[in-house]
Amino acid sequence: MRKAINYFIYCLLLAHFVSFAQKPANSREFAHTFSIIAQDPTTGEMAVGVQSHWFSVGNSVPWGKSGVGVVATQSFVNQRYGHDGLKLMESGLTAEEALHQLKADDEGIEFRQVAMLSVNGSIAAYTGDKCVDMALHLVEDYYSIQANMVENENVVYAMRKAFEENDQLPIAERVVATLLAGQQSGGDIRGRQSSALIVVGKDAPEHPWLDKKIDLRVEDHKTPIQELSRLLNSHRAYEYMEKGDVAMENKNPEAALKAYSAAEKLLPSNDEIKFWKAVALVNSGQFNMSLPIFERLFMNDKRWQRLLKRLPSSDLISIDQSALDYLLKI
Repeated sequence: MRKAINYFIYCLLLAHFVSFAQKPANSREFAHTFSIIAQDPTTGEMAVGVQSHWFSVGNSVPWGKSGVGVVATQSFVNQRYGHDGLKLMESGLTAEEALHQLKADDEGIEFRQVAMLSVNGSIAAYTGDKCVDMALHLVEDYYSIQANMVENENVVYAMRKAFEENDQLPIAERVVATLLAGQQSGGDIRGRQSSALIVVGKDAPEHPWLDKKIDLRVEDHKTPIQELSRLLNSHRAYEYMEKGDVAMENKNPEAALKAYSAAEKLLPSNDEIKFWKAVALVNSGQFNMSLPIFERLFMNDKRWQRLLKRLPSSDLISIDQSALDYLLKI
């Protein structure tokens, strides 16, 4: 038994050292994958979308900063291309100049696959000779597609076709459609596990914590792009929810009702959206319209009823005591 355990430990250590020996300098992760960086020519928004058969690909591959640009660093990942690449572009370098400078200092350059896009529209991409086939990239106007260790070269061409055909979509939805086309054309030869999407703006935000317009990650999932699409839909719904909340704060119940109704169209089964829509109906003088919504909510979960009781003291609902008592007794 002891010999078997020792042999097992030896095998684990050997696998670790072989793996380590295969990784070039400055590489923390194997993010063999396919991705797209892109800019919306109308709004100036920039995006990175990626999928890989690797846990939490969004933690290493996509980088972006509003008013600066976006980066995808993959294959044997060197995150310096993301961090320093953004700094160099922020200092005034084009994407080509930034990538050239970083490549010159990277002893593992032939293992890298990198794409950069600056806010002024410059794009640069590189695929090292030691990236695992199929490995290639396509640089077009306003976007670059890059892939390695994918099933076949059709992956990048299917992605290009999808991006061109979906030009009517917002950049985030357009990128997700492009990723889906890549997966349907073969995707990562190993399968799929995680995905990510970030969107940044043309201009630097007033506050740094507002930098990312969209920052979504699917860490570990059987169908990560489909899950990413679901999360993006939820993100859009909650954008409307935020507008509704602001309208509530500003004592504009009509605007709040409009925003909550738009959110409900995107997430029709979300109870919280229904709750705040009902509150907005009350605040806009449509108490009777709110009744069936409240009744269904309270029937399914009494916690919404307890929450309603707390709203008057926070000045979030305009309702007389008799009407409130009626709702609390449903």
